[in-house]
Amino acid sequence: MDTPMPYQAVLDEVAPRLRRLRTKRGITLAALSEATGISKSTLSRLESGQRRPSLELLLPLAGAYNVPLDDLVGAPEVGDPRVRLTPRTMPNGGTVVPLTRGPGPLQAYKMIITDRGADPDLRTHEGYEWLYVLDGRLRLVIGEHDLVLGPGEAAEFDTRVPHWFSSADGRPVEILSLFGRQGERMHVRAKPRT
Repeated sequence: MDTPMPYQAVLDEVAPRLRRLRTKRGITLAALSEATGISKSTLSRLESGQRRPSLELLLPLAGAYNVPLDDLVGAPEVGDPRVRLTPRTMPNGGTVVPLTRGPGPLQAYKMIITDRGADPDLRTHEGYEWLYVLDGRLRLVIGEHDLVLGPGEAAEFDTRVPHWFSSADGRPVEILSLFGRQGERMHVRAKPRT
């Protein structure tokens, strides 16, 4: 028993869609043939389903009807690709905006950090974090290292190492944070030398 191809249902709908479009616009097969350079018999077989649609036939038809090719083949509508951002206020000031929708091995956040105080309160937890400074100056304490990062600078670290970060100068700092569970590290690739 033959299993139908996944696109067969889409192809089966092209013929009636072409006939409906031509009829709705009041165009004859002869006029459409003249406009596209496709013979009347080929157009008739396309509309009756006796001829398989191909790009070679559909592109001139889309041009003659002045419609996107997607309209002829009934391509599914693409949903809204935007991630709806729901900012959360952090208990010690600042804002966290999740950039990933659901749970997964890696989570992305945009953070706007205000001053968290001058005395670092180092914490540990399972995971791995990658930080990128967008604007401002970030103070990052990891173990014995006390660093200040500026715009365009990044850091990555195992979050089992005691760490803390805040604004370096009391002004807001914006960062991107990628956080992964333990064992999930970011993969940074550099352009190979030629």
